[in-house]
Amino acid sequence: MVVNCEQVWREISNYLEGDIEPGLRTAMEEHIRGCKHCNAVLDGTRNVVQLYGDERMFEVPLGFSQRLQRRLDENMHRDRRGFLGWMVAAAATVLVAGSFEVARSSVSSHPELRSEHAQPGAGVPPDMLVLVASDGKTFHAPGCPFIHDKAHVETIAAREALRAGYAPCVRCMKQYLNAG
Repeated sequence: MVVNCEQVWREISNYLEGDIEPGLRTAMEEHIRGCKHCNAVLDGTRNVVQLYGDERMFEVPLGFSQRLQRRLDENMHRDRRGFLGWMVAAAATVLVAGSFEVARSSVSSHPELRSEHAQPGAGVPPDMLVLVASDGKTFHAPGCPFIHDKAHVETIAAREALRAGYAPCVRCMKQYLNAG
């Protein structure tokens, strides 16, 4: 049996507790002997388990957290800090812009057409029954050979299709397309 680093990391606690089958234990030991990263993960996990399992409590010196944070900040590469700052700013900008777009689209009384290539219909009889697919962008006259997903079509009135943002099929509904 051969294991990779991810498998070792996933089973490291079970390995330390002796709660794995012998074949997996042998494979993990073999992998850990030849992998510096997994060896370090094993040592680190073992240390954490020992620290948390130690009944003696110890307190960190006053101000230790602030000094540690300052040292980490000093040792972090400037480029990386700048990059992370820009990434956070970019993510915030995308969230704000996305929120405005969602708000604008939910308030809009006339939905935009579902297809950027669609032409709005003119003079489509509002009570005409048309076929739409929930994942489609156009509505079709019954019997149109260009319906892509015939298994999932629904018959609705043209007025409802237009209101939902569907556009007339350029092939079967061409007499209703705006020339322009």
